[in-house]
Amino acid sequence: MFAVEMEHRHAHHSHHHHHAGTRNLSTAFWINTAFALIELVGGFYTNSVAILSDALHDFGDSLSLGLAYVFQRKSLRERDASYSYGYKRFSLVGAVANGVILIVGSVFIVEESVARLVNPVQPDTRGMLAIAVVGLVANGIAMLRLRRGQSISERVVALHFVEDVLGWTAVLIGSVVMMYADVPILDPILSIGIALFILYNAYKNLRQSFRIILQGIPENVDVESVREKILDVPGVTGMHDLHTWSMDGQYNIMTVHVTVREEDFGKSNAIKKEIRKRLSKMNIQHLTIETEVEGDPCAFLEC
Repeated sequence: MFAVEMEHRHAHHSHHHHHAGTRNLSTAFWINTAFALIELVGGFYTNSVAILSDALHDFGDSLSLGLAYVFQRKSLRERDASYSYGYKRFSLVGAVANGVILIVGSVFIVEESVARLVNPVQPDTRGMLAIAVVGLVANGIAMLRLRRGQSISERVVALHFVEDVLGWTAVLIGSVVMMYADVPILDPILSIGIALFILYNAYKNLRQSFRIILQGIPENVDVESVREKILDVPGVTGMHDLHTWSMDGQYNIMTVHVTVREEDFGKSNAIKKEIRKRLSKMNIQHLTIETEVEGDPCAFLEC
């Protein structure tokens, strides 16, 4: 009963966060797409290659957001005959796709920036300043919404907007400086720095996504503390075959075998209940426990 209640509470809590994440992605998508159209018009008006390039980049961001939204919605589906744990891991597909797009986009920005270092272009700085202010507001709103999100998909997509906010900050600073000094080389230098920052963070998020996909031990689970909690339960004489992994970075699963004395085997249900109670606050949302009599061989290899 305790296990079912805890599972239900977490399922409701997780479901609420996933719905909030979907809304955040939808809002960010429409903000980004609308601003990309403004950039396209503004780029032609100011004759700024930098703004036109960023408009193309933002349309790529919209594609990323669309993918993240689709996969985040997919992840809300409950378990069925095909996916016994549900569809939570689908959100990681969007995170990986967005990570790859971020890396490709950042490499493209570095290439373009290097080209501008060789052949710098002086654009309409007043027009750039006006668009930069609008860009900071629009992308800042989207970034703040997504940075509050808990899913990896939201955090990866938020990186797109971190990149854009930093980019428009650079455009704003660059346009003000270029109003008073002939230094068009400033824009590509700032762009390279921003792109390198995004590459580093995109790599970190991709690494985390692949760790989850490959069923690595969740970073927010302290396995040694879990062992201590289990072995400290009265009646438990040992434990083995402990495995833990995460579905999506938020919903963690664990399986474990615990051994008890033969005379205590009849108390298995009470022992399991106590273990679940102790681990309920240790970032374990789905726990499967098998009890065995002390000395009985385990059926699994390398147990």
